[in-house]
Amino acid sequence: MLVRTAPGRGPTGQAEDPSPPSDRYPDRMSATDTAAPVRLPDLASPPADIAQALVDVPSVSGSEGPLADAVEAALRDLDHLEVLRHGNTVVARTHLGRPQRVVVAGHLDTVPVSLRSRNVPGRREERDGQEVVWGRGSVDMKGGVAVALHLAATLTHPGKDVTWVLYDNEEVAAHLNGLGRVLATHPDWLAGDLAVLGEPTASRIEGGCNGTLRLVLDVRGVTAHSARAWRGVNAVHAAAPLIQRVATAPVHEVEVEGLVFRESFSVVGIQGGTATNSVPDACRLTVNYRFAPDLTAEAALARARRVLAGLDADGDEAEPVIDAGTGPVAVELDDLCPAARPGLDSPMARELIALVRERGGGVGPKYGWTDVARFSAAGIPAVNLGPGDPMLCHTDDEHCPVAQIEAVAGALRAWLA
Repeated sequence: MLVRTAPGRGPTGQAEDPSPPSDRYPDRMSATDTAAPVRLPDLASPPADIAQALVDVPSVSGSEGPLADAVEAALRDLDHLEVLRHGNTVVARTHLGRPQRVVVAGHLDTVPVSLRSRNVPGRREERDGQEVVWGRGSVDMKGGVAVALHLAATLTHPGKDVTWVLYDNEEVAAHLNGLGRVLATHPDWLAGDLAVLGEPTASRIEGGCNGTLRLVLDVRGVTAHSARAWRGVNAVHAAAPLIQRVATAPVHEVEVEGLVFRESFSVVGIQGGTATNSVPDACRLTVNYRFAPDLTAEAALARARRVLAGLDADGDEAEPVIDAGTGPVAVELDDLCPAARPGLDSPMARELIALVRERGGGVGPKYGWTDVARFSAAGIPAVNLGPGDPMLCHTDDEHCPVAQIEAVAGALRAWLA
């Protein structure tokens, strides 16, 4: 058994994060490790049954340990697979000497459980005449993980060698990402000719993904009693022009390799004020730019800074001074992940696309960021293909149609066999 603890992780493999999930998401429950060991159903069971069992196990980012243990135990029962583990990332692979190798990957973690809908454990429901698996992670992305586990168990002699990767910490900061850690420490574990991410795509192929960056801006003011507000400088008011610049930023629809990617630029967080009778002397804005694959990460960062500085978004300045009228604004780069080009021109990708189209599926762009970008950066073409409507990701009513779970399993089985 090969078990290594990744840098920056505790001895149990848990992510080191100073704040619990309930602090980072105040409207969400903190789902922590379960007391008893987790056991998964027989992986030869219908993949929808596996999906529901996975949903029933809370695995908020940073607390995937029990689920990773269960996944590892289930895969180690399969004689045709070599099983490796790094932190809470489990890798299983065939060694059949096939001329081609496919990497099929999915993340085990979820965003926190909803306090409103209490969506762990999950359940089966009927929606619009079709059966669904309801619960946190059913779409993002335990439906896709269930497909991978089912096929890993039942495809004992596929026509292509396959590496199955179930990893942790996808929903949090990039440096914690389990797939990224394995790519950095054991790149040979993930070698392949094409990678398929089981992220939700409603059973169609989605190529590439938008990049994402997150900036934190600290606007300063001068505090005063709100009855004598003229003696202070209101930092929240001073932040208003920055918010307006983001709201009116010239985002584009960009065609890349035949797919049209749509950008977005949003203020996603604002904090300010210490008392209801005081003028705020500080305001913190968090902004998120989702940029198309025609931009490098560095070019996207420079573009975001120009927007915030009130300059031409397509100008030349890389690091302009951002001023809200109260002096220079402190800017912290909180996260930066590159976009990925579609990569649909590889022979193996074309073969998979043709099969999915034969079964009624289509091809489109991925607007959210996914780990296809990591595979792309490592020189491995990658696509997204998984069950579930991506519009339901992270929602209180997250649910995945059983028919889509079965459709993705059928398409991948036919392609890999």
